[in-house]
Formats: sequence, C-alpha cells, structure tokens
Amino acid sequence: MNNFKKIGLTALAGSLVATSVYAGEMSVAGSASWRISNHAGTEGGKTMAMGNQLTFTGSGEMDNGMNVALSFILDQGDNTVDAEAATTAAGTGGPFDSHSITISSDAMGSVVFAGEGASSAQNTIDTTAAGDIWDNTFTGYTAASNASAGTKTLTWTLPSMVDGLGVVTSYNGSSAGEEGTIGYALTYTGVEGLSVSYGVGDATTGVSTTEADATTMKASYAYGSFTVAYSNNDYQSAVASSDQETTSYKLSYTVSDAISISYGEDTIDLEGSTADAEYDKLSASYTSGGMTVTATQASATDALHGTTTAEDQDYWSLGLSFAF
Repeated sequence: MNNFKKIGLTALAGSLVATSVYAGEMSVAGSASWRISNHAGTEGGKTMAMGNQLTFTGSGEMDNGMNVALSFILDQGDNTVDAEAATTAAGTGGPFDSHSITISSDAMGSVVFAGEGASSAQNTIDTTAAGDIWDNTFTGYTAASNASAGTKTLTWTLPSMVDGLGVVTSYNGSSAGEEGTIGYALTYTGVEGLSVSYGVGDATTGVSTTEADATTMKASYAYGSFTVAYSNNDYQSAVASSDQETTSYKLSYTVSDAISISYGEDTIDLEGSTADAEYDKLSASYTSGGMTVTATQASATDALHGTTTAEDQDYWSLGLSFAF
C-alpha cells in the first residue's frame, strides 16, 4: 500500500456536519488478477480474463472526536455489459465502482452511506458457506437469496453491547413510489474458533404481489488446521413457484501458512421444480508475498432444475492474483 501526503478533509466534513477535521491521510491499494478457465457442457471452450482494481481510502478525525472516512474504487470493466447475462450494471461501462462515506465513534458505532456496491445488513452475510459456487463459477442460473440493496443504502453497525456480539442494521432507499426496505444481521464470535450469524431483510419492489423476504443462517468452526462451515439461505416470495432454499457446506484444511485446500457444495431447492440444482467445488491455493496461485475444479448437476437436457456442467480454472 502506498501512502500519499496528508491532506485536509475539511471540505468533506463541512458537507456532513458543522465542525472541522484534523489533517487526514489518503492511501491507495491495488489488486490485479489473471485467469484461464474451461467450461464443458452448456459452455464450451477455454477463456481468459483479467481483473484490476484500485481502492482509494481517506480518513480524518473531527474536533468532536468522531471519525470520517471515504472509500472509492476504480475498476475498469466492472460495469460493462455482461455478455452471458445480457445485462448492463449501473455505470454503463465506466471505471467507477463502489464508493461510500463512513462516520464513526466509540459511542455510536459506525454509520455508512454507500453509493454503488451497497449491501444491506443481510447481504453482508448471505454468501454461502461454499462461496456461492453457482454464481462465481457457472452461468445461466441465479439463486434468490438477497435482501434489497441498491445504490443508496444506509448501514449502521452498533457499538459493542455484549462481548463477541456484532449487530448491523440497514435501510435501503427504493425507487420513486416504493417504500424503502430494512434489514439486520447478528454475528456472535464470543467462543474461540466459532462464528454464528443470523440475518433477515426485505426483498421487495413495493408491489404487494412481488414482496419477498430473505433469511440467512450460517456458522463456522475452526479447530487446528481444519475449518468447517454451514449456511442456509431461505427466500420466501409472494410470486408463485419462486420460493428458494440454498444450503451449503465447506471443509477447509490449511496445510501451511502458504498452502490451503477446500471442498464445498451448494444445493438449491426451487419451489415446484423437478430437481435440485447441485454444485460442488474443489480448490487449492498457494500464497507467497502478495501473489496467490489458485486451482479450481467444479461441477454442476441439474443447474436449471431439470428443465433442459443440457444443464450439467464441468469447470476448471487456474488463476493468479496480486495485491499491492
């Protein structure tokens, strides 16, 4: 990470509260990655991809003891058209990605107002134990497990009230004519090696016939070199045949400080479907300094719940990532 010279954040603070800010510090961190992968089944042929990202962060302390921080990400291509999903994310191809402002103190906890890249409280914990294999590895299927989160989300992490218990609440602003949505998440880490989380959030467009809610429960326990994790995401919708339940588990083994191996599975049960979608992934990684080498082998069975004859897929990838 490279630190730039200290600069004043008075202008930023003046837009938030009527007080002054001591000199703060701006810094930038970067990451880059390269990957070659192969899909067999509905996706054929080898593909290569590159990732790059710069994260700018700045913070300063106000004269009333509160802290103000900002974060801004540049990620070229993050908002370009997704050729496989045939969709275009917000930003329409620009390099600008997630950005947020955080105000915090020991007494109030931290409040984050996020633009693009915002997550509701439930979203922050809804990644499956196996790491969303269905989303990050395969194409053509999307599991519903998320509460509403958009480009204008306010998140409040409460100050510590019980040792080991973290509480996060959120409010997501919706489109004109629709009500905003709320969510919360609890995470307990008071026992060494154990982490247990529970989160609930609204997932609705403001129309009664399309209202839905998402609930996430997950736990992980680390003992020595082994870590076992389990999660359950339950999505209940007012739309017929749209309820989904995603269960997942993952077993990880740390061979050394540099080498780790893991195996995980995702199973998605869709209301009214003829078959569950099942995904599994075996991966290994080696880290040296700021470089990580990752190898992955994965497969999908009935990825579209038995609706087509060509929905079993195999996948492998080899990747390099760098942090600086």
